[in-house]
Amino acid sequence: MGKVIVQKYGGTSVGSIDKIKRVAERIAEIRKSGNDVVVVVSAMAGQTDQLLQLAWQISDHPKQREVDLLLSSGERISCALLTIALNAVGCEAVSMTGRQIGLQTDNTHTRARIKQIDGGLCKRYLEEQKVVVVAGFQGINEHGDVTTLGRGGSDTSAVALAVALNAEQCEICTDVDGVFTADPRIVPDARKLSTISYDEMLEMSGLGAKVLQLRCVEFAKKFNMPLIVRSSYNNKPGTLISREDPKMEQPVVSGIMYDKNQAKITVKGVPDQPGIAAKLFNALASASVSVDMIIQNISEEGHTDISFTVTTEHLKDAMAEVNKVNEEIKAEKITQDAGISKISIVGAGMRSHSGIAARMFETLSRENINILMISTSEIKVSCIIDEKYTEQATRTLHEAFDMKTAPVANAEGNPQDSKIKV
Repeated sequence: MGKVIVQKYGGTSVGSIDKIKRVAERIAEIRKSGNDVVVVVSAMAGQTDQLLQLAWQISDHPKQREVDLLLSSGERISCALLTIALNAVGCEAVSMTGRQIGLQTDNTHTRARIKQIDGGLCKRYLEEQKVVVVAGFQGINEHGDVTTLGRGGSDTSAVALAVALNAEQCEICTDVDGVFTADPRIVPDARKLSTISYDEMLEMSGLGAKVLQLRCVEFAKKFNMPLIVRSSYNNKPGTLISREDPKMEQPVVSGIMYDKNQAKITVKGVPDQPGIAAKLFNALASASVSVDMIIQNISEEGHTDISFTVTTEHLKDAMAEVNKVNEEIKAEKITQDAGISKISIVGAGMRSHSGIAARMFETLSRENINILMISTSEIKVSCIIDEKYTEQATRTLHEAFDMKTAPVANAEGNPQDSKIKV
């Protein structure tokens, strides 16, 4: 085998026959340049939701094993169609499912985690000079059942396959030109980053950036696989995501992220005594409700307030668990607020610069935007604010940190010669 490049095309990129034909022509040109090419595809845009709707028309609670088999068909359709299109333009190609690629997962249906990839059959096809087109998002468990990887599963499939094949890089081809300093729909002068570190991208993905899913970046970082985010529709350079280059100066802030998918729950007047918080958050954890920010007020007269945030889709389940626990802890009142959002600044350069959080707080204060909650890490500061101020806060912070003209973060990475075993 020669140099292997793994590309992943999302649902919008293969959302119609015309788009599939354009992607096929693009891949054929890459193959002509002498590279071995493996392509991972998502289902055509909207197809996964359509399949779920069909299941729900039959049952309110379909078994997850059967849902996985149903959903996996979406990727198989786009995989087969793209392979047909490649062969039609004279580029010899072969399609493969998750089972055929040897992608083995645990036994958790609808959100399985990858255990290993065999990749032997794929390598044989590459040695035969064929383009390999893989149905993303899916694998098989130890029982031979089809499993799916959950949200962002095709991205994760692509990175895992790139590692298993010792690929040069993994390209995530999508409907944007790369990773931007802010959402260009809100900040017209947002700048595309040429490079960014794994850690920064992990923070951005966890804080609302839709361009890459968190698990995909975690996988790439673990195996030091360089990721490139680029457009499916042009040949412009994308954004390289790799390890930090310690020799290069990092910008203080690389991106402004926002997430409107947030809700706050406040448990008021709980007894301020050991074990109360443990009971509350253990119950949430048992119900698979992920909690983000947590604040506990100073105790007054033996009672305190506990506030925390969850995603909006977890709000109903979270409230149900809190109400159950309240039968024991006897809080005075429980409130919820879905009209909030999280605004965050992210940058590896924050490690070596002081006063960044203060500048963020001052900027929001000048705009009369009240901060409800605060969370920090080594390379990010997040604030919960009223949702109605989200766009205003994003634009103002982008300007305050001079993101339009700030230097681009530099990073460098080389694929690690490592077989995947996770």
